[in-house]
Amino acid sequence: MFDSSAPIGIFDSGIGGMTVASAVTRLLPNENTIYFGDTAHLPYGDKSTASIQAYSIKICNMLLQQNCKLILIACNSASAASFELVREYVGSKAKVLNVIDPVVDYIKEHYDGKTIGLIGTKQTVLSNVYKKKVDALNKNVHLKSLATPLLAPMIEEGFFDNNISESIIDSYLSDPTLDGIEALILGCTHYPLIKNQISKYYENDVEILDTSEIVAHSLRAWLEQHYLVNEKGTGKRQFYVSDYTLSFEQSTNIFFGQQIQLEHYPLWE
Repeated sequence: MFDSSAPIGIFDSGIGGMTVASAVTRLLPNENTIYFGDTAHLPYGDKSTASIQAYSIKICNMLLQQNCKLILIACNSASAASFELVREYVGSKAKVLNVIDPVVDYIKEHYDGKTIGLIGTKQTVLSNVYKKKVDALNKNVHLKSLATPLLAPMIEEGFFDNNISESIIDSYLSDPTLDGIEALILGCTHYPLIKNQISKYYENDVEILDTSEIVAHSLRAWLEQHYLVNEKGTGKRQFYVSDYTLSFEQSTNIFFGQQIQLEHYPLWE
């Protein structure tokens, strides 16, 4: 049986998972969280499946050493490439969640018979994981997927809410692949950072699915179901990176509205 005061481990290739981590801490302020940004290997979207799996196992080892009750793979590329492997590897030591299944469940409840777009990394789109899961719902949902490989590195470099990002976003969203969609899945945890620009492009005619909020609510539901919500915790936050970068530290401070201490934890010595 897990201890409710044990931390929640959250990992991503960089700052993208911060959108999920901040949503989790807003929803569950008493939970202790450990965030790992694999900044030495970002972005995951253009890495091989084998490489992402190797990174994920190394990170999970570290999070298990911290006695995490739950590990959230806060990255669509890693969720697509390594969720099953990580879940098998972790076994009964911790619960493992991904950022894809909660979104698919949300689609099941709200988008019967609709046409939905998906933008994400090459790894996420080419894995076809969303299409397979959505088709398995038998809800007559038509999913149109488009790889948008420049968006994650653009965001990592701090290019959002400016003319450069607007030009790149508009170029992708005008692709005919996405014609006729009624909603758009932000299939990368970096993308909520450009949600406003995406909404602006569609002039609010297309519903933008902020996956970070959907995932946070799903995580809370799991904790409640298993009586593992930390009711009396102090909400301690720890942040680790595989390679220290000033931009990551600055972004972390912005996300959490306070000075954050990053700890360096190289995956390979």
